[in-house]
Amino acid sequence: MQLETYPDAEMMMMDLANRIAGELNTCLFEHPWASLAVPGGSTPGPMFDALSAADLDWSRVHVLLTDERRVPPDHPRSNERLVRERLLTGRASAAEFIRLVPESDDDLPAIHERLGKELPISILLLGMGADMHTASLFPGAPELEVALSSKAPPLMAVTPPGDDLEPRLSLTAPVLKGAMTTHVLITGDEKRASLERARKLSPKDAPIATVLGDATVHWAP
Repeated sequence: MQLETYPDAEMMMMDLANRIAGELNTCLFEHPWASLAVPGGSTPGPMFDALSAADLDWSRVHVLLTDERRVPPDHPRSNERLVRERLLTGRASAAEFIRLVPESDDDLPAIHERLGKELPISILLLGMGADMHTASLFPGAPELEVALSSKAPPLMAVTPPGDDLEPRLSLTAPVLKGAMTTHVLITGDEKRASLERARKLSPKDAPIATVLGDATVHWAP
């Protein structure tokens, strides 16, 4: 794991956006397209704003989420809504967006097939909760053991612990571990402490540990 620390979040978001833009350009120079997997939540919004203005061939970039809530795409808690409003704008509006949420569970095989064409993910950006979850791989989730297995399908339905959270769809451990480049974005002292704990735990107890070995972690107070 490589840890990059910044004096403030604004500088971190700008630096990370520039770094990901450079990595996308490099990937597009070597390949016909690049896949970019990103998290939802409020933390990456400013980074999305900066990245959306990057001067690159966005028409060859395929954007997907690392996880999604089972809500309509215009729902206030939809990760897709965040990405469309903050990332897929300006120059980045030319990118192709790959939806994770099927119309019904019968459509999941088609989504698995579509995801398979994007693997390995070129650039993976993850967040992390204070409970050390990443994507929607939560400690204590009944599906976690299967989702961490090397034989897991690319995408799985996950039930977060607690009654106040919507059912989720999440990329699984083989997809996350197989990414060509991995970044983790966190802010605040609580998550920094959680990161240090996760480095000593198994993925079952700290799902973020699944990717830490090959990840660059970006942290600001």
